[in-house]
Amino acid sequence: MQNLNTLDHRRVDQGLDLWETSTTGELHQQLVDGRTEFTSQVKAAKTVTTARVLSGAVTELDDRAGRARLLVALRITVTTPDSKSTEKDSRMLGELTRADGRWKLSGLGQAPVGGTATG
Repeated sequence: MQNLNTLDHRRVDQGLDLWETSTTGELHQQLVDGRTEFTSQVKAAKTVTTARVLSGAVTELDDRAGRARLLVALRITVTTPDSKSTEKDSRMLGELTRADGRWKLSGLGQAPVGGTATG
């Protein structure tokens, strides 16, 4: 998840290559299919985004089937062309699938924040 939340406009191709080698399945295909458009957007925005894992936990593991789910807290920093930075803490849910003997991200989404009220 850290890899998929880190990208430097000066090295977009290198960053997206890392994204692609870190993923598998439908998520991987979405990244490949959207690469050209995403590259243009990042280069136009001229931003540098870095992520740091604050904490994480495996919430489900099926080693035999090669599937796992995890929850990760990240601190994401976005630096704009004028060198101003903003930080955002984010909780992400991920699905991992074992592919070629390595665990790779196969699903990624935002974790819900806060509780829900029932009445």
